[in-house]
Amino acid sequence: MRSFGFLSFGHYGPVPGSRVRTAGDMLKQTIELAEGADEIGVNGAYVRVHHFARQAASPIPLLTAMAARTKRIEVGTGVIDMRYENPLYLAEEAAALDLISDGRLAFGVSRGSPETALRGYEAFGYTGSEDPRGADMARDKFELFLRAIEGDTLVDSDPQMAPPGRLAIEPQSPGLRDRIWWGAGSRDTAVNAGRMGVNLMSSTLVTEATGEPLGILQRKQIDDYREAYKAAGHTGKPRVSVSRSVFPIITEQDELYFGLRGGGPRSEAQDQIGVIDGFRSTFGRTYADTPDRLIEQLKADEAVMAADTLMLTIPNQLGPEYNLHILESFAKHVAPALGWKPNTEGPAVGDAV
Repeated sequence: MRSFGFLSFGHYGPVPGSRVRTAGDMLKQTIELAEGADEIGVNGAYVRVHHFARQAASPIPLLTAMAARTKRIEVGTGVIDMRYENPLYLAEEAAALDLISDGRLAFGVSRGSPETALRGYEAFGYTGSEDPRGADMARDKFELFLRAIEGDTLVDSDPQMAPPGRLAIEPQSPGLRDRIWWGAGSRDTAVNAGRMGVNLMSSTLVTEATGEPLGILQRKQIDDYREAYKAAGHTGKPRVSVSRSVFPIITEQDELYFGLRGGGPRSEAQDQIGVIDGFRSTFGRTYADTPDRLIEQLKADEAVMAADTLMLTIPNQLGPEYNLHILESFAKHVAPALGWKPNTEGPAVGDAV
């Protein structure tokens, strides 16, 4: 692990105790959080994308504002659901955002996670999927999206308006393809990401349950991804991220929010097995402990140490002030022992395969 960032689900609503009552609160506070994190030296500011829910939904305006108000921090998504997107318009938006941010974009996309709406993407006008989860549609759209950002000519010119030939989308942002990530929940999707030569964004779960810890399952996923990347003939330095819930216990308030509950030492916290999208899955534990114990626990998490980037899922409902406290505590007391380099030392990089 060389870099870390925060991952916000962007929850909002009139919930007791929440400091994020409205969508406006959520958007403005996320920008404020990105600004504060940039000053701390945090490497990334990432947002989840969900539709038909009181959560962050349309990331481009939010990320653009975050990029315009920060200097070094990477801004990105974890992840955009391709089923809901027009791939060519998304390619235009991604290129514009990448240019505004001076190449600080980490654009995570995938088929998307289960939504509150039943086939909600059809309400957006995207029909014809033969897969009940829309995976075929997401793959086809992603292939077209990649072609667009690579500068492929996709449409004939109108001879009354331009010289004969074919046209690519504009704007184009050099190097943008190197900043595209695929969100993988399984080994198969990680292998496909490697074959396509895009970066790998893994989550706080994997869609398998063997009894092994999440860190080991994800480490196998990462190894399979890197092998597929190399076998496909790609020669870059692909990025790999994993997400975890990590809370250093330093103050009484930390203990109140995330300390001991239900008896037993914190170090006995375990991964959980559940079902998501029809698959038995392994869900990651919450790491909440004193900094010295967190260092030991995270060093023992094989996926965290195999990835170059760790995304910390944050309780955005508690407001930017407390979440900046979490990030600063992690930066001061935990991250350096894991190999972290602050954003003042340059952008995050992947490992040569």
